[in-house]
Amino acid sequence: MNLTLNNGVRMPILGFGVFQVPDEQTEQVVTDALAAGYRSIDTAASYGNEEAVGRAIASSGIPRDELFVTTKLWIQHTGVDTAKREFDKSLRNLGLDYLDLYLIHQPLGDYYSSWHAMQELYGEGLIRAIGVSNFHPDRLVDLITHNDVVPAVNQVETHPFFQRAADQQLMREHGVQIESWGPFAEGRNDLFTNPTLTEIGKAHGKSVAQVVLRWLIQRDVAVIPKSVRPDRMAENLDVFDFDLTADELARIAALDTGSSLFFDHRDPAMVTWLGGRRVD
Repeated sequence: MNLTLNNGVRMPILGFGVFQVPDEQTEQVVTDALAAGYRSIDTAASYGNEEAVGRAIASSGIPRDELFVTTKLWIQHTGVDTAKREFDKSLRNLGLDYLDLYLIHQPLGDYYSSWHAMQELYGEGLIRAIGVSNFHPDRLVDLITHNDVVPAVNQVETHPFFQRAADQQLMREHGVQIESWGPFAEGRNDLFTNPTLTEIGKAHGKSVAQVVLRWLIQRDVAVIPKSVRPDRMAENLDVFDFDLTADELARIAALDTGSSLFFDHRDPAMVTWLGGRRVD
C-alpha cells in the first residue's frame, strides 16, 4: 500500500527502520527485511549504518525503482556547502545514484541553510522528495512559510500513548505526510501487554504490534517498525487483511497521554545534548 506525497511521489505506508540496529548486524537485518517483502528502508547518517544498508540493497538484486530509501542529515552538518557534502557522503555510503527521501533529522541548528541545500538537490533531481523529522507545528509552519518547497514528510514520535492527532491535522492542511517513528514506544508503558490492545488483538487473531501498525495505517500514518527477527518482520507486514472497527479506534484513542515518552525538542537540556552530539 502506497501513499502519494505532495509532489506526486509514491511512498510505501509501511517500511522498515534501522535505528539502533548495530552496524555489524545491519546488512543481514536489511537483507532479511528485503527478503520478507519490505521495499521502504529508513536510515540516517547518525545511525552509523548507511554503508551496511547499501551493501544489503546492492546484494538484494531488487531493481532500484522498486525501492524507497530514506536517510537523514544531522544537526552539525549545516551550511549549504556542508549539507551538500554530507548528502554526497550518504549517497556514496548507500551506493545509490539518488535518494527517494532526505530528511532534516532535528529542528535544531541552522536548519534553514540545510533546507536551502536540499531544495537545490531536489531541483537537480538527486532527491525525489525532501522532508523533516521531529518538527513541532510551530517550526514546521515557519519553514513552510519562508521557503519554496513544502516538506513532503514530517517523521515524528507517534504511538498509542502519543498520538499526534492535532499535529497530523495541521500537517494534512499543509500537505505534509506524517510518518511515525517509535510506533511501539519501544515497549514503554507496557505497550505489548496493554489490556486494550491485547483484547483488540485477540478479537482479530493478531498481535499487539499488528494492532498498532493497523491503527496507524488506518489513520494514514506512514510507519517504519524495526525488528532484527525475520519472524517479527513478516508479522509486521501482515496487517493488510483486517480492519479495526470505529469502537476499537475509539478505545485506542483513549490511550493517548498527549506527551512524549522519550524527550521534548523544546526542553533546553535536550536541545543542549542533541546540539553537542557529533556524527563523524
